[in-house]
Amino acid sequence: MLHDSKAFSGFSVDNIEKAKAFYADTLGIDVGEENGMLRLKIAGSTAILVYPKPNHVPAEYTMLNFPVPDIEATARELTGRGVSFEHYNNEQDEVGIYRGQGPLIAWFKDPAGNVLSIIQL
Repeated sequence: MLHDSKAFSGFSVDNIEKAKAFYADTLGIDVGEENGMLRLKIAGSTAILVYPKPNHVPAEYTMLNFPVPDIEATARELTGRGVSFEHYNNEQDEVGIYRGQGPLIAWFKDPAGNVLSIIQL
């Protein structure tokens, strides 16, 4: 029944204007806006819906991963744009990159507190 449906993901934020500035200006994502909601136009994928929610509770998991070819260069650039990387259990290096088992990954939060990552596959 839904085999041919072009499904898409979405998540909430507490402030659409702050989210728009962060995703467009800080992260450099193409952001559309309609009906009080945002659409993040990510390369090679269906747009992601960002909607306002007055009682928003941030995602406690990584809800959006951005694959990058060079995590160190990307982390430096994002840091220069004001992004602070999360440090969990002191397992990240000074920049915030986790270099343990699995791919290189660094986590950060959007203005609504949702967890995002850059990941080098």
